[in-house]
Amino acid sequence: MNNISSHSMNRREFLGSLAVTGATLALAVPPLVRAATSGKIPVGLELYSLRDQCKTDLPGMLAAVSKIGYKGVEFAGYHGRTAKELRKMLDDNGIVACGTHTPYESVLEDKLKETIEFNQIIGNRFLIVPSMTARTKKDWLAKAKLFNELGDKVKADGMWVGYHAHEHDFKKVEGEMPWDIFASHTKSEVILQLDTSNCADGGADPVAVLKKYPGRTRSIHIKPHGAGPEAVIGEDMLDWKEIFAFCEGPGKTEWYVVEHETSKDPLETVRRTYEALKKLGKV
Repeated sequence: MNNISSHSMNRREFLGSLAVTGATLALAVPPLVRAATSGKIPVGLELYSLRDQCKTDLPGMLAAVSKIGYKGVEFAGYHGRTAKELRKMLDDNGIVACGTHTPYESVLEDKLKETIEFNQIIGNRFLIVPSMTARTKKDWLAKAKLFNELGDKVKADGMWVGYHAHEHDFKKVEGEMPWDIFASHTKSEVILQLDTSNCADGGADPVAVLKKYPGRTRSIHIKPHGAGPEAVIGEDMLDWKEIFAFCEGPGKTEWYVVEHETSKDPLETVRRTYEALKKLGKV
């Protein structure tokens, strides 16, 4: 990856610039999409992969993603659309919301009810905070406590709260990785959404990190690491055999979420990634 730290800031700025629209109308939440005949973990796409294209043509991108074969999408902003508008786009294309990258501020007490209602309408169960920073172990422990409380609050609505890994989560603070501090002090219901490339960028081994926390990887970002900006899964340096084995066993993974951030032709690379997963027997 090229300068992942600067990417982390870009993501926060990107998410912060997109307003979360309130919602009051409840719609039926679709069941988790799974290939019933094969038992395979469904594959979704993190729409940050198509961030520029989604800004100008979100309906077209959702249609293209569905046509490629993806079963769901994870939102990273809503591009000015209401929850009802997003739900209609999803339904029209036969895909579901497999997660939202929900800014930290939107899960705090004054915004949580609004966030829950919005996600109920679009049919999403996984509220994933995309990035957090803290300077001390004490600060990370406070965030862990908050996520335990959030997990309890959203459970009644059939939802899960989680945290998405970035490079800085694997840089030690007071002798420990923030990811370990957070993970070891949160309940099993709190999703640990590892990002395979961000983890490796932080100097950690994604396989070793995954194996520390069985049952916590209900959603994972599968992102290539190494071999250049156009490489897709299977062309890079990660041990995908071990990653997939964990997810399909002790990880209890419910969604593989593809993310690719560095291509000059994002939609084509999203398509190539799906074809690579097909060759690996994952779709």
